[in-house]
Amino acid sequence: MARSPKISAPSAGSRANPRADEAGVTAVPAAVHKGRGAIGNAAGRFEAYQTVAVDDGWAAAGHDSPPPRTTLAVDASRGIIARNASPDVPFDRSVNPYRGCEHGCVYCFARPSHAYLGLSPGLDFETRLFAKPAAPALLDAAFRKPAYRPQVMALGSNTDCYQPVERHQNITRGLLAVFQRFGHPVAIITKSDLITRDLDILTDLAARRLVAVNISVTTLDRELARRLEPRAPTPAKRLAAVAALAAAGVPVNLLMAPIIPGLTDHEIERVVAAGADAGATSAGYVLLRLPRELQGLFAAWLECHAPARADRVLNLIRDTRGGALYRSDWGRRMRGDGPVADLIAQRFHKARARHGLVARRYDLALDQFAVPADDGRQMALF
Repeated sequence: MARSPKISAPSAGSRANPRADEAGVTAVPAAVHKGRGAIGNAAGRFEAYQTVAVDDGWAAAGHDSPPPRTTLAVDASRGIIARNASPDVPFDRSVNPYRGCEHGCVYCFARPSHAYLGLSPGLDFETRLFAKPAAPALLDAAFRKPAYRPQVMALGSNTDCYQPVERHQNITRGLLAVFQRFGHPVAIITKSDLITRDLDILTDLAARRLVAVNISVTTLDRELARRLEPRAPTPAKRLAAVAALAAAGVPVNLLMAPIIPGLTDHEIERVVAAGADAGATSAGYVLLRLPRELQGLFAAWLECHAPARADRVLNLIRDTRGGALYRSDWGRRMRGDGPVADLIAQRFHKARARHGLVARRYDLALDQFAVPADDGRQMALF
């Protein structure tokens, strides 16, 4: 089956091409690629045109395009600290060593950010990655500015700082070394057991009350996790990472993010219990967020992987978002509202209390920050 590109009329992210039928051609359904989360690779919202693959009848049956391969390019950004004024997150600054994420989590709220690069929030997000090798040097320079004042900084708040390419890029490890050298507090967010590679730095930061780690566990169902988060470590490996960090004295928050109504919410009590058993001292959650292109991507995933549940899941999501699939209002976007959202909150809070866990907090030290005096850049005057 040939996959000839057909350019459609200007579109604002629509998934269908109404002119294809009029022209007498048949659109090729988006392919499901093993090890990838997104179904399809529709252009982002800033693109003037959408392209649709069609069957032109010339190729032999079964002739499909090859599976997408992961590529890694350099992001040459000259700044590294991103700032926010959102009251929904407990930090006002963050650093992200990568754009895009090979974990391929279909629900990732960061997917729409790939549209700013002229790429698709679909397969492009998980296959066309960008690394920031200069990130440690940029962070070092930012900390040296006379006007800089320390506050807890999030590491990996947008895309996972311990995704597979970190194994050979070592950018996250370089950033941790900067936090360690300057005595700067950092809150790490990841769903990868690769974080245990850096226990030597993390234990030192923990002893100085300079680090808190959030390990995300969405489900304990390995098969569901394989489809939701195809290249992320298994739930068992994440819980093992919680245990390893806790045993080393590193404080760990279990983060059930996201909770998906009708798909993973039945696991709330079991996930919290598993995190507590592994050694987490606190727990938090985020309700599924579907900004922009993510609505179509998630709906397509449901139709492919959970067709019998698709309508129910989407309707429950609407029940938590005032009838829409997403609302970005501050104060509501992380938790939703309405009876379904309220029930999820009550169940999570009761499960957390039952296991002696507390709400996530970042009470890290701010008084240890100092520009290293022995860096050789300038000799002391006296």
